[in-house]
Amino acid sequence: MSFIDARDRRTGNPGTAAAFVRPGTAGVLLVNLGTPDGTDIGSVRRYLLEFLSDRRVIEANPWIWQPILRGIILITRPRKSAANYRRIWNQERNESPLRTYTRGQSDGLEARLADDGIPVEWAMRYGNPTTATGIDRLIARGCDRIVLVPLYPQYSATTTATANDQAFRALMRLRRQPALRTVPSFPDDPAYIQALARSVRSRLAELDWVPELLIASFHGLPVEYVQRGDPYVTECARTMNALREELRMTPQEFPLTFQSRFGPTRWLGPYTEPKVKKLAANGIRRIAVLTPGFLSDCIETLDEIGNELREAFEHAGGEKFATVPCLNDSADAVTLLERLVRRELSGWR
Repeated sequence: MSFIDARDRRTGNPGTAAAFVRPGTAGVLLVNLGTPDGTDIGSVRRYLLEFLSDRRVIEANPWIWQPILRGIILITRPRKSAANYRRIWNQERNESPLRTYTRGQSDGLEARLADDGIPVEWAMRYGNPTTATGIDRLIARGCDRIVLVPLYPQYSATTTATANDQAFRALMRLRRQPALRTVPSFPDDPAYIQALARSVRSRLAELDWVPELLIASFHGLPVEYVQRGDPYVTECARTMNALREELRMTPQEFPLTFQSRFGPTRWLGPYTEPKVKKLAANGIRRIAVLTPGFLSDCIETLDEIGNELREAFEHAGGEKFATVPCLNDSADAVTLLERLVRRELSGWR
């Protein structure tokens, strides 16, 4: 008798009450922000259109915002963004580093969970592979339960919530929906903080000079979003409090800043670039920069910090500048993801 169905012995049709269905398994879907498929202007424009059309990201009235987006931003910005992507592109794989590292995290986590028979897939909120594709792949691998892991240490509606939204949209089209659990943010999870601290110590040990300051740069957020209840800034503070304690550093030795401002509205501060330029003007000549809001290196860390911020600091009089890489697909990153996933799998196995 098949595990897929039990056929009625008289008619040969699939049985009803007598049917057997193979038990499903739990799977894991890692979801990151997204990336263009290429560095050509068309690919970047398609990516920016999807990203900047998300009402979680841009909360302005679409009747006002969409003409600005389509009539100004998507005409002027893709060329510059494409050039920036070309500066950090993984030429060997012909893909962005974010895609490379997210795949690496998925492969590493699947290897850790292999003995438990738990498949792992990865997806992007914007661009490819889509969240719906990731869910379809897990279903095809026999999953009737999915642990969704938004790859953002600190919660924001602009990141974590929109990743969850997209997964639920994908489920809306399915007749048989898998059960879904979403992993909460982990701003001060000990595994994350300890991994960050090790990455800082390791990177600083490689330098032949000593930074006068270690700067933390988080992705920014409009102040208005926080005033409406977004907990992002509180979660950034939780990360910093725990990391400073782990590294035994003070706020003066390890200040918090915010990068990636967009548009005329007021964003969380202090802003990273003006802060760093002021430091250089005041005689600070050697700094290192950490980006604890990013689990993987991407255009915001590799280009905005690694290239643009470096140039701004040196132009203002700075002499030595170093970045601390994100955890990427390191053993520490995979260990963190394994810890988060196994906690959510509890009761499902």
